[in-house]
Amino acid sequence: MKKFITFEGIEGSGKSTQIKLVAGYLAGKNIPFIVTQEPSGTDIGRKIGGILFNREHHDMCAETEMFLFCAARAQHVREIIMPALELNKVVLCDRYSDATYAYQGAGRGLDPEFIRLINDYSAMGLKPDLTLLFDLPVEIGLQRATDRNNLLKEPSSIDRFEREKIDFHQRIRDAYLSILRNDPGRFRLIDANREVSAIQEEVRKHVSDFINLQN
Repeated sequence: MKKFITFEGIEGSGKSTQIKLVAGYLAGKNIPFIVTQEPSGTDIGRKIGGILFNREHHDMCAETEMFLFCAARAQHVREIIMPALELNKVVLCDRYSDATYAYQGAGRGLDPEFIRLINDYSAMGLKPDLTLLFDLPVEIGLQRATDRNNLLKEPSSIDRFEREKIDFHQRIRDAYLSILRNDPGRFRLIDANREVSAIQEEVRKHVSDFINLQN
């Protein structure tokens, strides 16, 4: 059974909400699973994330950003993901390598082949078995992110990526859709511009079908 499922999408796409909901669904079905995320899926990754998302690090170059994400991934794969897969657990992961191609490749302009070499080494060649791509217009996603951030007690915690201009986020969305077109068998495209419950119904169906879960 294929077990490694990733959730991808632009800012405000709702993927983090959906991964929590489908985790509750799997728990109710007594399916062994873990929920994890990048870059903060490990203690080391959380420290790296503190550097990556700090809005004061506006001078960070694209190469540093990419290497930090891949460093977090190297630890994540070895410490969390591979051990879980070896125990035959379903791994639900909020972002993975596709995000690096979208954000650091299309967003920052780094060479995809350069990213591939570093990422494949960092990730031990591990690729997702299924990727759910939550897609919606950039303007709507950013407004959702803004509404969420307005509820924060400390607005200064808004990260560097959400502060980027809209064309940066449009390049990321376009890149995700391009990655999907080049690997259609792995992806399921989900219209994220709907009610949470409707999206979750579709997510559950995709996940259930993929892991051969009988209702």
